[in-house]
Formats: sequence, structure tokens, C-alpha cells
Amino acid sequence: MSSAIFIKNLDHYFGHGQLRKQVLHNINLEINAGEIVIMSGPSGSGKTTLLTLVGALRSAQSGSLQVLGQELSGASTKELIQVRKHHGYIFQGHNLHGSLTALQNVKMGLELHKNIRWRQMQARSIQMLKQVGLGNRLHYYPEQLSGGQKQRVAIARALVSYPRIVLADEPTAALDSQSGRDVVNLMQKLAKEQGCTILMVTHDNRILDIGDRLVHMEDGKLKSKKGLENRAWENSN
Repeated sequence: MSSAIFIKNLDHYFGHGQLRKQVLHNINLEINAGEIVIMSGPSGSGKTTLLTLVGALRSAQSGSLQVLGQELSGASTKELIQVRKHHGYIFQGHNLHGSLTALQNVKMGLELHKNIRWRQMQARSIQMLKQVGLGNRLHYYPEQLSGGQKQRVAIARALVSYPRIVLADEPTAALDSQSGRDVVNLMQKLAKEQGCTILMVTHDNRILDIGDRLVHMEDGKLKSKKGLENRAWENSN
């Protein structure tokens, strides 16, 4: 099985001079294509920083970070943009544009793909919203949708480009238990159908079972990499 994400001896720093602070320490992690990996750990442990590096939202500084075979350590802005075309992002706060309808928000997930015509973008976006159960909410604005429905729109936007990697940062944090379960089940189902890799950051112990593997981060270091059979780890977090 090929690696979608390969990280070796990765360090990362914020600030400069006397204010320079190391936030990631010697990270080593390999994620296979099609795998769902859940990353947990306390606030401030470096989870989101690692997610943004994998997501090519900033350039890796030290060590090796390869995503879909592309080295991101020292990558240029142009190279990072090219890598981002293969990613889908799901954020804690859904990050929908309030002035756009659900359909228009989902179509934004295709903006980097200049080879897709408007009619195709429209058809694919409608189909994806139908898949997440919002076929009757195409022209609703975010303020007209519930929290769970907004996250469904965010999932549709992330998956509409058929990304090879989906990165999710606390996707259930603002949702009640049932809505959170529905959202991650949907993510799991659609990702498996599309054959994409998922790296998810979460504090929500109720959804850990959707992952193929659990990774725990603390103080900028990977402390453990455990399979789902280790329920004692889940219960202690």
C-alpha cells in the first residue's frame, strides 16, 4: 500500500530570535492511501499546526514532509497551491460564506480546478449536496441551516473535488452528540466511496471508532500510535 503522507524528523517553529519557540518536535508518521487516522491530544499540543503543514497551508521548515509524493519542506508558494488542489478541508466552524447559498458554498470547492466547466461544477455540487442529504436545501443560506446541516455543506464542499486527502480539524466540536455522529459517519462513508485518505483532529471520544488508527500528540510530540483495539487509550482521553 502506498503512502499518502510521509513525515520524517519534522520540526517546526513559530517566531524569530529570542521569541522563537519550537512547536513540533521530531515528528515521524506515515499514513497510507485510503486510511482514516484520528489525531487526539490536549489543546496547544501541536495538532492543528501539523494539520496545516500537511494541508500545505504553510511550508515545512525542517525535516521531510511528503504529501502524495511531493516534498513540502521548503516548498514555494506556487508548489503549495498545486498540492492544495488535491485536498479537502473541513473546519470546526464550518467556515461557510454567509452571503452564499449552500450550492454556491459547495461550488467554491471547485474554484482551484480551472478545467471544470460551470455546468459541470453546478451538476457535481448539486449531486454532492444530495449525497449529504441536503438536496432540498440547495438555495438556503447558512443562517437558515442548523449546525449539523452547515457541517454537511462543509463536507460536501470538501469532497466535491474528489480530493485524495481530507483534513478535518475538530469537525464535531460545535455539534450535539447525534449530529456529530451523523457527520463523521457521512465523512467515513463518502471518503471510503471516493478512496481518499482522512487525517482528523478531534477531542471527541464519541467518534474515535471511525478511525483505522489513533495518533496521540502531546507537547508537540507524537506520544503513541495505537490501533483501535486498544480501548484503554480511548477511555483515558
